[in-house]
Amino acid sequence: MSLLNVDKIDPNSGTALEIGTSGDTVTVPSGVGLTLTNSTLLLPTTITSTTEVKTNKISPATGVAFALGDSGDTFTVPSGATIDNLGTATGFGGGKIVQVVNVMDGAYASGTTVMETTTIPQNTEGDEYMTLAITPTSATNKLLINVTVNIGASTTVLVCTALFQDSTANAIGGAMMGIGRGDVANVLTYSHYMTSGTTSATTFKVRCGTPSGAGAGTCSFNGGSSTGLFFGGVMSSSITIMEIEV
Repeated sequence: MSLLNVDKIDPNSGTALEIGTSGDTVTVPSGVGLTLTNSTLLLPTTITSTTEVKTNKISPATGVAFALGDSGDTFTVPSGATIDNLGTATGFGGGKIVQVVNVMDGAYASGTTVMETTTIPQNTEGDEYMTLAITPTSATNKLLINVTVNIGASTTVLVCTALFQDSTANAIGGAMMGIGRGDVANVLTYSHYMTSGTTSATTFKVRCGTPSGAGAGTCSFNGGSSTGLFFGGVMSSSITIMEIEV
């Protein structure tokens, strides 16, 4: 093997220079660096490395998209490594909670407006006690709405609660419970799962009441009809809405 010392190699003609012949291996030994200054390195379509490739940035060669791997490949994020997403992550199969909004109300209130149990509750039945708005990020995402109501009545009756959306007359969810005795608060919880259907602000409303007929009375929210507020306001009713990416 002979040694050639030279400071620069230029093509004999034209602007292209070839090193070696097909099948040859050109080795850059340990400790030697290749420096590109304001140049473009054109790589083959496929680069195979069985060891390690280190880089601070990967950008597409053309356009604005590039693919990592092929169908069936598995990428492993080792223990202690972190993926820091500063943009928008899509295509990961859904299930991600996009946002959560909540309202908690510990104030006492009461009403006598009837809410019937034999038909779909209407937004004119019962009295409104809580509202919560959310602006979904996608019309195809899901909303999970959880409602907790501390509710009582002045007599031994049924107490009812229903969930409404915006100005829609029909309730979209609800629950009821028999009251064993008057002037106590019982906890009613229920959930509603739906497609958001919008990217505009939408408001959910909770109304409560007692049905007409024998035993109908005053519906109390977060307390008793004669004793008023229970637990000084820390016994709160609430609405929680989660937007879930699909």
